[in-house]
Amino acid sequence: MKVKDVMSRNCTFITPQTTLAEAARIMADQDIGFVPVAESDRMIGMVTDRDIVIRGVAKGADPKAPVRDVMTGKTYYCFDDESAEDVCANMAELKVRRLPVVNREKRLIGVVSIGDLAQDVNKIKVGQTIQTITDPANDKRAA
Repeated sequence: MKVKDVMSRNCTFITPQTTLAEAARIMADQDIGFVPVAESDRMIGMVTDRDIVIRGVAKGADPKAPVRDVMTGKTYYCFDDESAEDVCANMAELKVRRLPVVNREKRLIGVVSIGDLAQDVNKIKVGQTIQTITDPANDKRAA
């Protein structure tokens, strides 16, 4: 099965000029923890609830500050025509629970989460992916 068969197509994205407060409201309203940042329909970054708190609030940022000030510019993504199993393995390697989905023209078209993949990918594989993501001993970022 391909990612496009299990991904969420209701993908909200914001612009780099969106305020921190508005981004937080969107996340709260939709019960999500990240929002892709795009200009037109090309993804240029990502902002997470953690970005808003750690890079924004903790450093005294004004809620009217643009998300560009706190967003992560380097983002990972997957293509809609990749296999769900390959993306699951990639999520484990990257230690992420969700990825934006783009088409081959790199246009943002959706988001896939580990929960979406659990609908299709072998349950053991999904379990191993979650264990890899959440195990601090596997965290290469801490090194």
